[in-house]
Order: sequence, then C-alpha cells, then structure tokens
Amino acid sequence: MKNILLLGAGRSASSLITYLLQQAPTENWHIKIGDIVVTHLHPILADLPCAEAIVFDIHNNEQREAEIKQADLVISLLPAVFHIEVAKECLKQEKHLITASYVTPAFLELHAEAQAKNLTILMESGLDPGIDHMSAMSAIKHIQAKGGKLTSFRSYCGGLVAPESDTNPWNYKFTWNPRNVVLAGQGSAKYIQNGGYKYIPYHQLFRRTETIFVEGYGNFEGYANRDSLSYREPYNLLDIPTMLRGTLRKPGYCAAWDVFVQLGLTDDSYTLEGSENMTNRSYLEAFLPPVANDQTIEQRLADYLSIDAESEVMQKLTWLDLFSEKHVELAGATPAQVLEKILKEKLQLAPGDKDMIVMQHLFAYELAGEKHELTSSLVVIGDDEVHTAMAKTVGLPVAILAKLLLQGKISNRGVVIPIHPELYEPVLEELKSYGVNFIEHDTVLSKV
Repeated sequence: MKNILLLGAGRSASSLITYLLQQAPTENWHIKIGDIVVTHLHPILADLPCAEAIVFDIHNNEQREAEIKQADLVISLLPAVFHIEVAKECLKQEKHLITASYVTPAFLELHAEAQAKNLTILMESGLDPGIDHMSAMSAIKHIQAKGGKLTSFRSYCGGLVAPESDTNPWNYKFTWNPRNVVLAGQGSAKYIQNGGYKYIPYHQLFRRTETIFVEGYGNFEGYANRDSLSYREPYNLLDIPTMLRGTLRKPGYCAAWDVFVQLGLTDDSYTLEGSENMTNRSYLEAFLPPVANDQTIEQRLADYLSIDAESEVMQKLTWLDLFSEKHVELAGATPAQVLEKILKEKLQLAPGDKDMIVMQHLFAYELAGEKHELTSSLVVIGDDEVHTAMAKTVGLPVAILAKLLLQGKISNRGVVIPIHPELYEPVLEELKSYGVNFIEHDTVLSKV
C-alpha cells in the first residue's frame, strides 16, 4: 500500500480529492488529508477505509515531521508560503513532493539534494502554472518536429465566471484566493516583442491591455504577467523574438481595476489608522485629495482620475458599495485587506454559480516559406460553486501526476516542472476525458 499525504483541503482541492478517492481502491492507496479545518471532509470520507482527515498545523514541527514520515508521497495545496517547510521535511524524510505553486529561488537550492536522494519535487503542476506549460510544450514540440521556426509565443489564462452565472457589472467573481487577486500584478511586467525588451510598471499595467478573441465566447482583455521571460530557457525558446504571458479578464474590468491601483487601494505594505472605525466611504475618502468644494465624493473621484462620472467604470464602483456608509470592521488592516473585504462581499460565487477557465496560446511560426499562426484554446466550465473549473484544472493534473509518480512512470529527479514529454503527454491525454481539451486552429497567413 502507498500512503499519500495531502496538505490543504481548500477551494482548489475538491477535484483532486475526488480523483484520489476514486483511484485509491485500484491503486492500493491510503490517503490522509490534513488542514487547519477538515469538518467539511467528514461527510465525504465517511465509511471510506482508504482515507482519513486530520487537523494539521503547518507550524507544528513535530506533527509535520511525523505525518510526512509516514507518507510515500506528499501533495501540498497549502498557501505557497508554506511549501518550502514541507519540502525541507520531505527531503529530510526522503519523500516525493508535488505542488501546484511556482518554483522559487529557495526551491532551486533544494534541487541538487533532491537529485542526490533520488527524489522528485514536482512543482507548477496545476493550471497556471501547470496546464499552460504542458499544452505549450506539446504545441511547441509539434511545430518544431515538422520543421517550423517559432517567431512569437503569447499565452493568456483567466479564472472567470461562466456566461450563465455572469450577473454583475464587473463580469467577474472570485474563483480562487481573493487576496491573490487584489495583489495580482504588483511589480513591473516584462516581456520581449520583436526582439526588444518591454517593461510595464504596475501603475500602467491595467492600461496596457490586448484584445483576445476566443471562438464561441467573444472578446477578452489581457494584461501582461510580471515575468514573461523566465520560461524562455525551460521552453528552449532563448532566441524567440516575441514572448508574453498574461491574464485574461472580460472587457471593462481592467479600466475599473485601474482605479484601485491609481488610488493606492491595493497597497499591502502599511496599515491604516483607525481602520476598524472606517466605512467604505471614509476608506475611499482617505485616498482622495482634501475637500476644496461641495462636490460629492463620486464627482471628486471622477475628476481626480479623469473619469466620466456617468461611465461604466463609475457604475462598477458604485455597485461595489464603495461610496456607501457600510462599516469596514477590520482592525489594523492594510489598504489591500480592506479592498479585499469590500470585494468579497460582492464578488463571491453564489450557490449554483459556475465558473469558467479560459486559456489561449497564440504561436507564430515559419514553415516552408510560409508564415503560420497556431491558436490553441481551452475553455472549461465548472459544475457549481464547489466543484469549480478552477478546482478541476488545478487539482486534476496534480492528481494524475501523483498517480504516475507512484506507479514509477516519472524518472525526472530534483526540482522539476512538467515540461518533459513523459510528464505532459499522459496528463494531457487523461485530462481530455474530463473535458479539459485544447482546440487548435492553424492558419497560413502569408509567404515569408
């Protein structure tokens, strides 16, 4: 019997847990699921001899050591900041580890030791990062295998709300950690275009968008991720003239979000004095210039940021109750934390709501004297507010890779991301049976 320790049972774990439980009898697994709160798991795991839930405290060193020691494989869906402690314990206990989070410099320092101990620390194995790597590498290898020369690679992904559940003027609802949404994009974005390096400072990020069309779903707007260049080497695209990775939102979202950026409401670096006594309106007032006339706060905001007072942007802000006297009730909060609370009260998935994942890769390449454009698009709709498309696309690839690793079908050792055929080919193939399937269109544009 193989023992799997899953740490983290939050909103992204539902599909992963379902897959592991379904596979456990056949694969002879025992699954232990640990999190700070596990009461929601009791009905799911009742009468299942192959699984159990435990209250797990990542800060309890003795518990962390004891639980990891009993496992053959550890899967961590904890907040990213905690992964490194899990990884160090896995190395100490000589256990494999899979996470969905980004490789950081701290993890790269573990690479040599993991290789020496014949261990796999498999990261960036969820949606983005994860499925984006797998699907991109599959397309890149296909283009290169037939002799094509890549000249441009742009990739966009967004966690959105499905059209049938799109019931607010933002055309958006939270499908993953709201805090990460509020803090998204901070720092400068960098990419390469036609051989020249491009940089977008945070205060300009949501003003520099590109229209992305997805067949059957219309137009989206994309803004650049912080670092689009770090994957040139893993993808073996060091000489590509254009490479950009970005995030998708529905049209109009970025212009409204830019208001928060310009006012400083997404700042998480300091706390607000007296935040526990603030209302939404006084919170906003704290970031506007002093009153010089008898204009309303709505008009002052519009004038300050040169926004039409009757615009869709102002309608979005009003719908959020940003100008209301609703109490914030957060002590010692940062501007970003207050904004997160205001947004969470309005942008949560309601019972029965469905979310939507949209991913699109756009490749330009030259082959046999012709210029081609290959568009590879993925759209996944969730089942409801619990079994979301986000949970499916984050959890399923992690689960499939866990199965492959325990079956001895993954030979890569050290700190690894799924850019190798032995990793991405079986995962992409199995994902098709769950409705996670890319649609490709290859068009000849012109002669070279």
